[in-house]
Amino acid sequence: MAAKYLELGAEVLICGRRKEVLEKTAAELMAKHGGAVKCHGVDIRDAAAVEAMVQAIWEDGGPLTGLVNNAAGNFISRTEDLSARGFDAIANIVLHGSFYVTHAVGKRWIAGGDKGSIVSIVVTWVWTGSPFVVPSAMAKAGVHVMTESLAVEWGRYGIRLNAIAPGIFPTEGAGKRLAPGRDFRDEAASINPMHRTGKMQELQNLAAFLMADGAEFLTGQTIAIDGGACLVNGGSFNELFKWTDADWEKARAAIKAQNEKDKARRPA
Repeated sequence: MAAKYLELGAEVLICGRRKEVLEKTAAELMAKHGGAVKCHGVDIRDAAAVEAMVQAIWEDGGPLTGLVNNAAGNFISRTEDLSARGFDAIANIVLHGSFYVTHAVGKRWIAGGDKGSIVSIVVTWVWTGSPFVVPSAMAKAGVHVMTESLAVEWGRYGIRLNAIAPGIFPTEGAGKRLAPGRDFRDEAASINPMHRTGKMQELQNLAAFLMADGAEFLTGQTIAIDGGACLVNGGSFNELFKWTDADWEKARAAIKAQNEKDKARRPA
């Protein structure tokens, strides 16, 4: 999505916890597409850190014109096996973090009399629910309701909020936490009405459309881009009902190993 906005002439700012990864990504984007990409290291679970980052953005280059909430955290688990810490790990990133950034940006737009567009990435589970990913479904549903609520409350200020609910767009991070030890792309394609998974350029194009000036009367909507999967399949991961205790233990071990690997790459 950042690449598409850059191609279309936007100055892009990316943020995340790992500054060195952001800097590498920014350099790669500019080398390929030109333009300007700036980055900010921030833990969006920390409201004060988010406030400081957004204030620094305003002071450095003036108000943003758009915001993409793409924060996510997820892993498969039987809900009875979840700890409070595991639930909070997801809710604090997805629900709290998305609100903190939306609030920090939105209130500055309102104070400055600026229009803006917010696009949040959610999931089709906001309508159907889904077993084995309850914290994510709950948190993303909150972002979906925030989108609808603030579209009404902030519409008078020229601030639009919409959301995208993608189907299966295969990525490394999602695969290792949601399908540990297996390649779920063929499985996902086999039950999809279009018999395939999503292509990243399709997601890019929708994200660009929702941010564009020509869509200014479109607000408060969550749009599924999933090949019609949620219309026939409902919630995801129903195939996991047949898993044994041993299967779940194997999946937990794989997810834990991936989390430790990712944690080791983060700055102290």
